[in-house]
Amino acid sequence: MTELPFKTIEDINAPELDLFLRATENELRTYGGDGLFIAESAYVALRALESGYEPVSVLAETERIDAEARPVLEYIKDKDLNVSMYAAERGVISSVTGHKLVRGLWTLFRRKPGISAADFCRDKRRIAVLVDVVNAANVGAIIRSAAALGMDGVLMTHSSVDPFTRRVLRVSMGTVFQIPVARGSYEESVKMGLMDILKDNGFKTIALALTEDSIPGINDEIRSMDKVALVLGTEGTGLPSSVISFCDQRIMIPMMRGVDSLNVACAASISIWDLMRS
Repeated sequence: MTELPFKTIEDINAPELDLFLRATENELRTYGGDGLFIAESAYVALRALESGYEPVSVLAETERIDAEARPVLEYIKDKDLNVSMYAAERGVISSVTGHKLVRGLWTLFRRKPGISAADFCRDKRRIAVLVDVVNAANVGAIIRSAAALGMDGVLMTHSSVDPFTRRVLRVSMGTVFQIPVARGSYEESVKMGLMDILKDNGFKTIALALTEDSIPGINDEIRSMDKVALVLGTEGTGLPSSVISFCDQRIMIPMMRGVDSLNVACAASISIWDLMRS
């Protein structure tokens, strides 16, 4: 595989490394219009390639081109894609980042045009809605659970973390590309806008919240609903009271030994499983 036209980078200040090593997530998100994102590891990059995302360039550790980057390089070669290929010694890269590349490979992709929250909702029956969830690891884990357990999509408020950040992609193991995921615009997210969109599209909204009228888990009545949006809030503070009040129903996960709550990713996984089981 080393016959592919790699350009070897020896200078840590080389401009070819800027987008990989020095650009912020915000700079990548807004780059050239629709923006870019970086997939770390061959596994995540392959999920993006198989989902039709356009690769722009590849940066690989020279020592691990054959061992780690091979599946991505084979895909690029087989499809005859026009991709800039860069290779650098591990020491060059780690001197900038302070850490090793994740599994020896970064692939830079062009983002696809975004979709409105209303368009996202129209053809779905079971979705998870994340309200201002900013922890990338939690978002990645929730997306992975939603994909694995059969949900139709994940919808996020604008204040939630960008689902195409490196850590979300890494924690989700590339399932961001295997399930529809959308982040509402600022205009759609303010003043309960996203909740109104859900209502207008026929969704019954189920808040995961500790309130006096919360029921223990998902019941058969909820499972029988035509369209269900499971609404989850951020770690610590949970859902805003306005969102809780708006929702059609509130559920909780029964706890033991005095534990009052679970990590939102754990709570999401349990509740999604409970909703999707027949």
